[in-house]
Amino acid sequence: MSYNFNEIEAKWQKYWAENQTFRASNSSDKPKYYVLDMFPYPSGAGLHVGHPLGYIASDIYARYKRHTGHNVLHPQGYDSFGLPAEQYAIQTGQHPALTTAKNIKRYREQLDKIGFSFDWSREVRTSDPEYYKWTQWIFIQLFESWYDMEAEKSRDISELEEIFSAEGNSRLNAACDDEVEEFSADAWNAFSSEEKQQILLKYRLTYLAETEVNWCPQLGTVLANDEIVNGVSERGGYPVVRKKMTQWSMRISAFSERLLQGLDQLDWTESLKESQRNWIGKSVGAHVDFNVQDSDDKIGVFTTRPDTIFGVTFMTLAPEHELVKKITTPQQKEEIEAYVAASAKRSERERMADVKSITGVFTGAYAEHPFTGESIPIWIGDYVLAGYGTGAVMAVPCGDQRDYDFARHFDIPIKNIFENADISEAAFSGKEGTVIANSDFLSGLEYKEALQKVILELEKTGHGYGKTNYRLRDAVFSRQRYWGEPFPVYYVKGMPQMIDAQHLPLHLPEVEKYLPTESGEPPLGNATDWAWDTKSNEVVSNEKIDDETIFPLELNTMPGWAGSSWYLFRYMDSGNDKEFVSKEAQNYWENVDLYIGGSEHATGHLLYSRFWTKFLHDRGYLSVEEPFKKLINQGMILGQSAFVYRLEGENVFVSKNLIGENNVQPIHADVSLVNHSDELDIEGFKKWRPEFKDAKFLTEKEGAYIVGREVEKMSKSKYNVVNPDDICEDYGADTLRMYEMFLGPLEQAKPWNTAGITGVHNFLKKLWKLYHNGEQFEVSEEKASADSLKSLHKTIKKVTEDIEEFSFNTSVSTFMICVNELSAQKCNSREVLEPLVILIAPYAPHIAEELWSKLGHSESVVTEEYPVFEEKFLVESTKNYPVSFNGKMRFTMELPLDMPKDEIEKTVMADERTQKQLDGRTPKKVIVVPGKIVNIVG
Repeated sequence: MSYNFNEIEAKWQKYWAENQTFRASNSSDKPKYYVLDMFPYPSGAGLHVGHPLGYIASDIYARYKRHTGHNVLHPQGYDSFGLPAEQYAIQTGQHPALTTAKNIKRYREQLDKIGFSFDWSREVRTSDPEYYKWTQWIFIQLFESWYDMEAEKSRDISELEEIFSAEGNSRLNAACDDEVEEFSADAWNAFSSEEKQQILLKYRLTYLAETEVNWCPQLGTVLANDEIVNGVSERGGYPVVRKKMTQWSMRISAFSERLLQGLDQLDWTESLKESQRNWIGKSVGAHVDFNVQDSDDKIGVFTTRPDTIFGVTFMTLAPEHELVKKITTPQQKEEIEAYVAASAKRSERERMADVKSITGVFTGAYAEHPFTGESIPIWIGDYVLAGYGTGAVMAVPCGDQRDYDFARHFDIPIKNIFENADISEAAFSGKEGTVIANSDFLSGLEYKEALQKVILELEKTGHGYGKTNYRLRDAVFSRQRYWGEPFPVYYVKGMPQMIDAQHLPLHLPEVEKYLPTESGEPPLGNATDWAWDTKSNEVVSNEKIDDETIFPLELNTMPGWAGSSWYLFRYMDSGNDKEFVSKEAQNYWENVDLYIGGSEHATGHLLYSRFWTKFLHDRGYLSVEEPFKKLINQGMILGQSAFVYRLEGENVFVSKNLIGENNVQPIHADVSLVNHSDELDIEGFKKWRPEFKDAKFLTEKEGAYIVGREVEKMSKSKYNVVNPDDICEDYGADTLRMYEMFLGPLEQAKPWNTAGITGVHNFLKKLWKLYHNGEQFEVSEEKASADSLKSLHKTIKKVTEDIEEFSFNTSVSTFMICVNELSAQKCNSREVLEPLVILIAPYAPHIAEELWSKLGHSESVVTEEYPVFEEKFLVESTKNYPVSFNGKMRFTMELPLDMPKDEIEKTVMADERTQKQLDGRTPKKVIVVPGKIVNIVG
């Protein structure tokens, strides 16, 4: 019976769907295990073979855990809000919901073909109002909360109002905006309602503020730092500028220390943890205030080296610093304005990465040294960032290389404050053992002692104080786009008010155009019905706005990370319309045991999700503080691009081997037009693109055109995408699954090569043949041989170890060795072949189900008990003795390991090969070392 993989796979995919085989229960006597993939954004291009890599790995592990007696939750859904659907809507006028639904349908078909064990009954889509209702609800909870730094916990805003009412804010240690002024209880109680709202907004965990943002004019939206690559938008590659806008922000900075400390408890790779540690960026030092000469203004700086304060010879402000316009002298105004405008066109990441360029402008203003009163020139330079620290630095060129280079470039004095340090060619950055010099009361002190003393003096004189700083900044939460979650916010006299949770979801309105309005408002400004009636609690026409009972709604939408920050909890209880997750469901599943996804989300999604989880835990909605226990970043499957070579200025293509001295332009060709011998389908290429229809080709003697090959990222633009549907059609989903695992270690990048897939496919055919005698299914009930049991248990041991270590590529190799051995042994014993089916089922589930059924089982193989390794089958019972004559090995003889020494000698001596070697001679002695060798001497 031939291995008809297409028929088998369709049969079992239908069976799993009809029987809801992978549906998980929220209560079970079995231990729970929650496996999750970073859910996909459903693009119009569908999946290529690189996308399922992580899904296959998580599916193998989920299936393995079911076999080992766990109640497994393995859900899937879609991160379905996003810019691509909106950009398509702008170009075509088609509503993003229609595009998204079409793309999801395509994704679902592809995912089903690969045979994943997803519990589709729990599917979520972030653009579904029944889902984003709860995203809006979480936003409201954040708005109604503040962060108590003393208790290190989020608390209800009503508790903050009680504190203000009883004692004001002078003794309060809370996360808040920098410019909050002190007030007494009497003052608070005398404030108007509007004044109180304005003050509370400075403490809320989500708040409105004028913020420096990354503005992308072509996309018409603000972008997060992780959405910008090399100074342009990741989506589309458009220029990004810095500008100030009033935005919703999330006070994630309040959680910096907890986010840092929590990493120690997680089973994540060290490189991933280090990415988050660097992004959070904890620094211990001091805040120092420098008075601006002839002004009441002060410039605050944060420094980790306050001990070097006597080495300050200039200050540098970020071009966006609020004081720049105020302190710049008339003579410097024009030059400063030009520099500020140029800096706005560079992203923060670009400025941080650019260590070679030295640029800056003198403001014409001076600050006073807090201890000496000396005049210190104030410059601006784009190596200083407005959002990091205070947006200003006290420049100590003798101790910091960037300051040193800046001072050298602009001929600013450099003062040496380090004993016995040579700063003639570069700055001196040493700390331990460094002795401070030329520094008044700090001279002669070592680094640590000087650090403590200068902080005491700063606090005594009122010029500063000790401080711990974090690089992590509050996250901008507004996007000026249409296709995102609407904020549940309306405005009364410019102050934000929350729609009551019982009236959620606030549905995304219909608009005529998906572009910003002519007056520059976000796309929701095009909505004609986008006002909130506080009496009827519904959305009404904008024409009814009276600012008494009917008010304007927020025009921004939430960013992509809003829905993805909590989706793991919705999967636990996706049908619940009363709460985002019930306590029972959350207490049972707790959090994700295994999370698989790309490392590119280290400082975006993973950080935001940890923040939201900690917040929801603080407020009593979750029992856990971390969302993901174990995290694995899968590597990338790279494409094998194909290149044709066009002669410069001509529509003539030269075969790779004939290029010689010719000047050619390499052009990507569609890999589907190239065979396994790297030969191009010339006629197909001519039809592929109109500009090539009349092209001429210089080919090899055999008439073949040979393309060039190069390993690159798999992408549509490089025409090197391989469709998994084609692989499933030609070789089967089980082959695709095993081949992707076979390519190499899960975490590493590896190139795709369709030519190599036949080896895995042949292995599955060989596996199939083990259970068949010609066209007949045939499995014996006889006891298996010792060799076959040894092959099986050797495989159980290795595959189990591999799967626990996520070393799936070596598992596939082990299966291949096992099947080869069993084939050579002509094994057809149920005792071996039945456990083998269960063992391979996580990797190749369709063929396993079919063989399990043929073995006489009416139930699915999915929850069958995993085979147990037994050491006894690997214990050797015989020894292959090397038999030597005068020290030279002539042949081997297999004998029982427990055979006595004298019996070994008798058996060897009686062997005809021994007699032949002796040729009638009587040996002087026979040396027998049991379990090792036999040596006949003389």
